[in-house]
Amino acid sequence: MGKGKPNVILINCDDLGYGDLGCYGNKINKTPYVDKLAENGMKFTSFYCASPVCSPSRAALMTGCYPPRVGINRVLFPGEPYGLHPDEFTMPKLFKNAGYSTMIVGKWHCGDQKECLPDKFGFDEYYGLPYSNDMGINLKTIDKAKYPPLPLVSNGQVIEQQPDQRGLTERYVEKCLEFMRANKDSSFFLYFAQMHVHLPLYAAERFVNESENGDFGACAASLDWACGAIMHELEKLGILDNTMIIFTSDNGSRGDNGSSNFPLKGGKFSTWEGGQRIPCIMFWKDKIKPGENGKIASQMDLLPTFAAMLNQDLGKNKIDGFDLSDMIFGGGESPRCDFVYYQSGKKLEAVRKDGWKLHFYKNGAPVKLLYDLESDISENNDLYDQYPKIVAELTDIRDEYEYMLGDDMSGAKGSEARECMTVENPVTLTVYDPDHPYIVAMYDKTETG
Repeated sequence: MGKGKPNVILINCDDLGYGDLGCYGNKINKTPYVDKLAENGMKFTSFYCASPVCSPSRAALMTGCYPPRVGINRVLFPGEPYGLHPDEFTMPKLFKNAGYSTMIVGKWHCGDQKECLPDKFGFDEYYGLPYSNDMGINLKTIDKAKYPPLPLVSNGQVIEQQPDQRGLTERYVEKCLEFMRANKDSSFFLYFAQMHVHLPLYAAERFVNESENGDFGACAASLDWACGAIMHELEKLGILDNTMIIFTSDNGSRGDNGSSNFPLKGGKFSTWEGGQRIPCIMFWKDKIKPGENGKIASQMDLLPTFAAMLNQDLGKNKIDGFDLSDMIFGGGESPRCDFVYYQSGKKLEAVRKDGWKLHFYKNGAPVKLLYDLESDISENNDLYDQYPKIVAELTDIRDEYEYMLGDDMSGAKGSEARECMTVENPVTLTVYDPDHPYIVAMYDKTETG
């Protein structure tokens, strides 16, 4: 296969909001490397994750499916029996079929049982945390069985417990660079699932000292530095021109601790735009034309797009993604005209078609809210009573997805919903041992979520 096919690097940040980067309008966080990537690449302004929380969003990214289709409908916790089913066709499996070397560095969060770890889904190598960085032991942890020591995993083995999170991004970048160097003469797929900017907010002292936005600004600068280090190494290795880079986030920001989804309403956990409309930048020198793209697209669309790029089959299971290659490389229209918003717990709360968005539920209560996102991105001007035909059209779309994938609000199970993996006799990757020489016995920052 050689160098004929591009390297692909997918950088997926954690809880990075629509308004957290300089290139998306932030005036206080320092993100020069990502801003440069946006300047030289395609910046999307109507790009969506499939869930406003991490496990469902990441499962959707890997499979090209709405979370209910693959049975991952909520955040997974340490030692639970659930995870992405190994029968699902995933992004790394696609790249393996195309002859690529594959690696994930960072957060997996699609199941921590051995049957559900990254090596079962097409990754050759894995280095990182199996779930969120707030799921370790901190000063307020009482139940050390539910939240055992935070494991740092390398290729299925726990190599450290309770790692110092201030230096973890640097260690992640080191592993990324090692992988790129080892595979510079062939083709590789690198999935860099950054820790930042998920709570708790730990960053290296340099970024803390330079930040004008507290610990959040420090973590934003840290993730930006990581992006810059990868770009620099690609240039040094002489492979930048043959590498496609996608930079995005798993869901919107929380909207606190210095984070921002401006000008969007809501944030993480919600199906307002701030929960699921996320930053996305795509770069491939001389292949992707720089500029702003406001057409509807989703992380679920990446898998079929890569399949088209590489002339690969997508497997036997039905998915929800669309091939964006004509839009990305040829300036065509987006094949995606609608998008449905599932809140954690398989709650179908809203539908978008073209510029219109209709809300059916909020916080478990029925609502009737219609917004024209083209003129009202902040979802402030309700037009429900003025456009009954639009309401009827979007309601029909909701009914279709409710029948296919289910909806806990109505009790619909979903005719096409598949089961996730359920493991018998699940175990945690670590067990608290008071005699273990932890480098950080208890994290001093106790914020979670």
